[in-house]
Amino acid sequence: MFDTALTAADFAFLARGAGITIVVTMISVIAGTILGIVFGVFRYQVGPIWAAPLTFVLDIFRSIPLLIQLVLANAFLGTILRLNISGFTVACIILSLYTAAFCSEIVRGGIEAVPVTTRRAARSLGMTWGQDMRNIVLPLATRVALPSWIGLALGVMKDSALVYIVQVTELLKSTQILITRLQEPLLLLMICGAFYFVISFPLARFGGYLEKRWSND
Repeated sequence: MFDTALTAADFAFLARGAGITIVVTMISVIAGTILGIVFGVFRYQVGPIWAAPLTFVLDIFRSIPLLIQLVLANAFLGTILRLNISGFTVACIILSLYTAAFCSEIVRGGIEAVPVTTRRAARSLGMTWGQDMRNIVLPLATRVALPSWIGLALGVMKDSALVYIVQVTELLKSTQILITRLQEPLLLLMICGAFYFVISFPLARFGGYLEKRWSND
């Protein structure tokens, strides 16, 4: 007979951790996507030379491991600047910038995938730059970029497990706390994995649905 010391209160504790994981991920993905679109369009529009300073900054966020970014940001904002800023806020800021760095590349690649002849045809019809981007480029680029964006969003959700380093008790940190107390690592890690699956599966399926629907249009 399977025996465990896990109680309903412990399960609720894990659920709260999963809720924090969802909130951190949603904030980071939404803010990171908005910034990524702005950065991606800017980099494409001004060219590699003028966009070099921004590209350099984004390369920093893409190149340095997220764990190090979180530690350095928390130390810089809290210890050096002495800002009264919570670990949750630090986590959302760094994860958003981390997401924006990757999303800008996805957006730039999606825009470059739109045939130049299509854009020229749109401009020859009298469309302005804004109309061209809104009605032609972004809808076509979105179809190209969507699979990569879905992968990025799922990756950010899993990377959010690292925010424990700035004292955010998300799902994995909640699991570690219970493992320390109950000494049932296998069961708790299985439950933790199940939570992650439940969180990520709808997003993956929704992305697959959009890809299939758009491919048939």
